[in-house]
Amino acid sequence: MSSAAVTSATACSCCGAADLRPHLAVAGEMGEQGLIPTTDAYGTALADIVKCARCGHMQLEPMPADEVLESAYADAWSDAYVEEADGQRETARRVLAQLERHQRPGDLLDLGCWVGFLLAEARDRGWDVKGVEPSDAASNYARETLGLDVVTDDLFTAPLPSGSFDAIVLGDVIEHLPRPAEALERFSELLRPGGVLAMMLPDAGSRLARRMGKRWWSVLPTHVQYFTRSSMRTLLETNGWTVLDMDTQPKAFSVRYYLSRIEGYSKPVGKALVRGAEAAKVADRMWAPDFGDRMLVVARRPG
Repeated sequence: MSSAAVTSATACSCCGAADLRPHLAVAGEMGEQGLIPTTDAYGTALADIVKCARCGHMQLEPMPADEVLESAYADAWSDAYVEEADGQRETARRVLAQLERHQRPGDLLDLGCWVGFLLAEARDRGWDVKGVEPSDAASNYARETLGLDVVTDDLFTAPLPSGSFDAIVLGDVIEHLPRPAEALERFSELLRPGGVLAMMLPDAGSRLARRMGKRWWSVLPTHVQYFTRSSMRTLLETNGWTVLDMDTQPKAFSVRYYLSRIEGYSKPVGKALVRGAEAAKVADRMWAPDFGDRMLVVARRPG
């Protein structure tokens, strides 16, 4: 990338410390496919990963410029998530059940809602729902196929009424944002007093992530932040939020989908495993293994 397409990170995105040290060399090019929300190749990012010596948070250095990410996400699409609708909806129901332990159904905003499966499930549970999604194709699907109130816009500039939501959900979003503290300020403005934020994201401090290093499947060109449970808590509490819940968050997909991801490490092995699952007639069975490397965080708005 050109120098105009990157910005230098001078401080940790979570605690503000300036002591960022080299951690993983994973820099690569964006490639012809751009920034898509899923991939079959792991261990490459848009820059190398540095680690904060104070709080352990990891992030890219240098950061991609906003315009690089915005243009890429506007064009993003993946058939895989629509094909895996049953699993996506089951995952959404589990997330909503955990959110509802802390907030009863009211007005819910899903920022980065993708094709809208969580919003559709929330609507069925009695929530009044609205979504924002920068991808043209994904937001069109949410509106035209699922009949949802979803606007195609940037998460920070979309015209939304302040103090109008009881809950905000971010599913695999905050790890894409170069300035997460500014994002939290935006979320606080949109929530009513007592409102809650629920976030689902990779856990870079998990045992699996630490063991796999750069070969961990969440080291992707789409990710610019690598949160641990500790660094996420630091980010939230430093900005006045109260952490209510922090747990693992397995995703439900078909056996076929999970086995096909192994092609990111070895195409022959991945294809052979899928053929074996098909032969055993379990390829289409829903599966939600908990690898411990994803987290669900629920936090209450400052004040």
